[in-house]
Amino acid sequence: MKVYLISLAVGLLVGILYSMLNVKSPAPPMVALLGLLGIVVGEQLIPWIKNLI
Repeated sequence: MKVYLISLAVGLLVGILYSMLNVKSPAPPMVALLGLLGIVVGEQLIPWIKNLI
């Protein structure tokens, strides 16, 4: 969990830096990020269901 929080903090820091320098972020559009989120949730869903059963 600590790695995820560090990653989030660094991402926020870089986002703030990009905003201050008025640089456009190379990150994909929101639709692509939501797709990646769906992949991660789907990947974790099956083991979670198996543990419940």
